[in-house]
Amino acid sequence: MGDNQKDKRATILIVDDHPAIRESLAAWINRQSDLRVCGEAADANDAFRLAVECRPDIAVVDISLRTGNGIDLIRRIRDRVKGVRALVWSSHSEAVYAERCLRAGAMGYVQKDQVMETLMEAIHRVLKGKVYVSNVMNDTLLVRNFGDGQSPGCPLQALADRELEVFRLIGEGVKTADIANRMHLSINTIQTYRERIKTKLNLTCGSQLTHFAMQWVLEKG
Repeated sequence: MGDNQKDKRATILIVDDHPAIRESLAAWINRQSDLRVCGEAADANDAFRLAVECRPDIAVVDISLRTGNGIDLIRRIRDRVKGVRALVWSSHSEAVYAERCLRAGAMGYVQKDQVMETLMEAIHRVLKGKVYVSNVMNDTLLVRNFGDGQSPGCPLQALADRELEVFRLIGEGVKTADIANRMHLSINTIQTYRERIKTKLNLTCGSQLTHFAMQWVLEKG
């Protein structure tokens, strides 16, 4: 009887590069009568492998991972592992990342500064096939999609997902070679991204890019 009851619980895959956070979240989830953790991963490749093996009902994914990033992982799961819903749980700004994550295939976004009950609410909402974002973000998306198009936007909206990832890592002080290693790309490709970012943000030199990126990380990170 116990095993049958356990099998009826919705399964959750936790993808986060901090062991203490994974442990804390797993404890919360396993205390829910209708949820259980079926796997944990710290990087994108392990997470994808577990998604294929475990076929969880929901993957709770952070954006910053040990290798790879959560947005690319969500897109990969969406395209290759049918039936797995993704929910982003991240310390990064919802205003900057939520819409990108939804476009990649996520069904919700919760910032880590919210109480754990909010994440549990989001999980249950996504299990019902509904999208979860904050009320503020929901209003922003409505204006952006159905408004008059005149609402001001963040200049970083001009950046593609990988360009934004490079921008964030620059702001965190990560060197070009290390960015290339983390993203599994060549140094030349990262340098190309840097040039594109400067053009899109109207920055004239590398030092301006670094200063702007570091300031943004401090304010929004």
